[in-house]
Amino acid sequence: MHRLRRIVVSMFFFSTAIFAAPPPKHPYLFVWAGDADHTASDFLGVIDADPRSKNYGHIVASVPTGEAGTHPHHTEDIMPANGHLLANGYHAGRTWLFDLNQPLRPRILTSFAEVGGFHHPHSYLRLDSGNVLTTFQYSGEHHTGGLVEMDERGKFLRSASAADAAVGADKVFPYAVLPIPKLDLAVSTSTDMDQSNKAATAQWIQLWRLSDLKLKRTIALEPGPGGKENQLTGEPRLLPDGKSVYIHTFQCGLYLLRSLDTDAPTAKFVRSFPGFACGVPLLAGNYWLQPVPEAHALLSLDISDPENPKEVSRVVLSGDEGGHWAAIDPTGTRIVLNSSGYTKGNRLYLINLDPKSGKLALDEAFRDSGDHKPGIDMNGKSWPHGFKGNAVPHGTVFSR
Repeated sequence: MHRLRRIVVSMFFFSTAIFAAPPPKHPYLFVWAGDADHTASDFLGVIDADPRSKNYGHIVASVPTGEAGTHPHHTEDIMPANGHLLANGYHAGRTWLFDLNQPLRPRILTSFAEVGGFHHPHSYLRLDSGNVLTTFQYSGEHHTGGLVEMDERGKFLRSASAADAAVGADKVFPYAVLPIPKLDLAVSTSTDMDQSNKAATAQWIQLWRLSDLKLKRTIALEPGPGGKENQLTGEPRLLPDGKSVYIHTFQCGLYLLRSLDTDAPTAKFVRSFPGFACGVPLLAGNYWLQPVPEAHALLSLDISDPENPKEVSRVVLSGDEGGHWAAIDPTGTRIVLNSSGYTKGNRLYLINLDPKSGKLALDEAFRDSGDHKPGIDMNGKSWPHGFKGNAVPHGTVFSR
């Protein structure tokens, strides 16, 4: 009798645990996108990313900006704690601030353009203070831009020019920045988004004193074996030791920066990838996740030995997809990857990551109904705000 009672009680608690299970974390994707024809308004869309939902992969909300053809580009890499997301319409040099605390009712809080004499923002990094450190590509008529510290609504706080007489005029165009508060340091890269500027080979990285934005030095990366791997410096990522940095380039090189807390920092080429335009990389513990368009793949590399990164896994996309923008959810186990308009498919993929082994697996369930290929096709979709057509996605992040 007592044994039977224990079984009944156990079954009760087991069933209660099932029905009381907490909802999955990060159940939405926020997609910053534009009309491929540049005629309808750019917009931020919301997609159901809850694997248990009957609407998994479906569009559930959207909000238009009221402006077309601004080239929706970078957003913040992860959703900030306050639920407010910065996103730039690069060609318009404009920033929008979205309130995404209620994912099914996204709204625009404000927008702004030039800040502190600089224009065409590219990347936004939140500081511990709550302020935002932003790269602005230009000053004046296509002259070197700089770093700007502002609040999230674009209120100017301070700035510094990236111009360096030792390099020459208009050679540096700030692209991305990595603040490292423990070292009182920021590391920035330089790639001119104006692709007609062929003279801007952009092998530069810059080191700044974070506390006052004083430019400490500009360093030219050395070429790799192919001669161009150092060009078009892209995304800097802080390695697990808290003082070394990987820099990726759009010429598909990977460089290791060390001794950043000394007067003799070093930069070493450690790896190349095939092709050109290697996309936005991620760092997840001891794994470097690199989109490689030439291979139609996302690669996972073990970087336990940063000087000798080794591939441990990859997922291969369909043949018309390259992979450009990548973002990871706060659990470090799910990745969103899209082509950002660089290929005809404009698909969104979800990829699962085993944080212990670095193994990647394409989420086969995240697909359009009736489609034989995984991923969500952004072409021909209808969006709640009234747009129907081909959408070009770029910055895409998980909800909190």
